[in-house]
Amino acid sequence: MGITIQSAQPFIVPFPVRTCRKPPRPSILSVLTRPAFVTINEDDNRNLKIDTRNNSIATTSKTVYHDNWLETFAIDYISKAFQETGGLRNDTSGYNGFVMVSLAVFREFNPTKQRQLVHKTLEKAIPGFVLIMIKNLMPQSKFTREFFAAFTTVFFSWLVGPSEVRESEFEGRKERNVVHIRKCRFLEQSNCVGMCTNLCKMPTQEFIKNNFGTPVNMVPNFDDMSCEIIFGQDPPKQEDDPAFKQPCYKLCNVKKRHSAGCIK
Repeated sequence: MGITIQSAQPFIVPFPVRTCRKPPRPSILSVLTRPAFVTINEDDNRNLKIDTRNNSIATTSKTVYHDNWLETFAIDYISKAFQETGGLRNDTSGYNGFVMVSLAVFREFNPTKQRQLVHKTLEKAIPGFVLIMIKNLMPQSKFTREFFAAFTTVFFSWLVGPSEVRESEFEGRKERNVVHIRKCRFLEQSNCVGMCTNLCKMPTQEFIKNNFGTPVNMVPNFDDMSCEIIFGQDPPKQEDDPAFKQPCYKLCNVKKRHSAGCIK
């Protein structure tokens, strides 16, 4: 199954370096014109990355994940919970199926409803007694913030991709309360800024604050698709959040601008 994308943007193709007796010359870049319509198959192992600074399109290698049986189970579990909450059905398994369900929710519901559905899905996926126990036994503290950071890094790579714990300054002292996601799996797969902010960033921040009692600020970097999750830091108001001032990728999978499709 292919996805047809309209584009007239040029892309850069590297030509191999010629060999001769002179010192090696740097690779020569040539600009070619992409056809008006391009079909990208699901099994195409390329990802088109938008450079918003010079308005160009560059091809980069798409991250390949090899989920084990436990990770596959977790992905299918959260996907089915999302389907039940949204009244949807999708027979595709694995991470592609999860993203397809997320895409359907993004298309069918307004931003407020999208966040509500994610919130309900998380409550459905995590037993209520676990939420109550964590909130009561782990009030906000340095230990709690660092525990959440370490826990996220170890147990949620199947959802967001490889990550690491980093240090930041919290109230004048150093804490290891930041999760740095090298390249967000969900953002890379969905290729949509609006899905990132409305189906991940905002509902996750609200869910953790309301159910665990710990504020958290998720700071996506839409240039390299990395993200930082800062436990203990209150996020800015939506109207002041830089993430909501970012236009979506030109090859966004839902073909919407972030400002038009998400801020309402």
